[in-house]
Amino acid sequence: MIEIATEEMTAGIRESWKKCFTLDDPRYFEHFFRYIYKPEYFFVDLEGRDVAATICRIPHSVMFNGRVIQMSMLSHACTMPNYRNEGRMKKMIDAAVDYCVHNELITLVSATYGESYRPYGFEPIYYRASYKLNREDVRTTTYGCAYDPQPLDMLKAYSAYIKHFNGYYARDLEYFVNLKREITARGGKIVAYYDEKHIIRGYATILLEGKEAKVEELVYLDSQTIMRLLGAASQERAVINVHVTAAENLAKIFPKAEKKEFPVVMAKLNDPKLFSRLFGTEVRTVQEAYGISRRPLYINEPV
Repeated sequence: MIEIATEEMTAGIRESWKKCFTLDDPRYFEHFFRYIYKPEYFFVDLEGRDVAATICRIPHSVMFNGRVIQMSMLSHACTMPNYRNEGRMKKMIDAAVDYCVHNELITLVSATYGESYRPYGFEPIYYRASYKLNREDVRTTTYGCAYDPQPLDMLKAYSAYIKHFNGYYARDLEYFVNLKREITARGGKIVAYYDEKHIIRGYATILLEGKEAKVEELVYLDSQTIMRLLGAASQERAVINVHVTAAENLAKIFPKAEKKEFPVVMAKLNDPKLFSRLFGTEVRTVQEAYGISRRPLYINEPV
């Protein structure tokens, strides 16, 4: 039986993640269940008292073309090994998508699970790019850089940066408190750059993956900030893998960098008629809906 989870099911949900997502970072899972998790974020398929399958749905307030729209991100659908090959996953996704269709205008899902969701009308709408740099590419002073910036400073930098984008989650101070906890839990670092007036101009979240430093989020207000932050990242590892939106052209600064683009988020338009009335346009597909965006999209959250 599929139902919305309660606190009593938390142990079973944790166990399902532990057994089904063995290749994912366990440190992130611990952070998720300590600081983000709420039972009502999960649909569960129960077999007696056992959690046989789960899917996560986290609601978000999203800024889109000057309006706040309620959306949610579906993720981490899984079936416990003993209950696989019984059609439970399809029923789980059916239930979650049906709930979203009746409760929100647009639903999101990670492109990682793309093939499972395409039959439901999900299409790629948000792409990111990675630039691979060497330490020699960013030889610069790191004067003004500081580790462990305050959450309020990060919120200020992000608020100025995000004005150039659309379709983003509405972050608050608590988000950055949790972001700092997450990066620390995953063995990473956060570095910020402050100008001569001690005003923050941007920050970078850095994860150390083998011989590379992965800049998972790069927030900046000018090119000097980019150089200072990546210079700090180059002190961690000789190779830096920088992730930004596909709309941000770092090739202007690093013309020799190896660049790759990849889909990150897919979306489903649940009510084209309501969307058309709300935005004074005529759309039939999710691609057309996102096509009216006045600015490039930004969705850099995993759930």
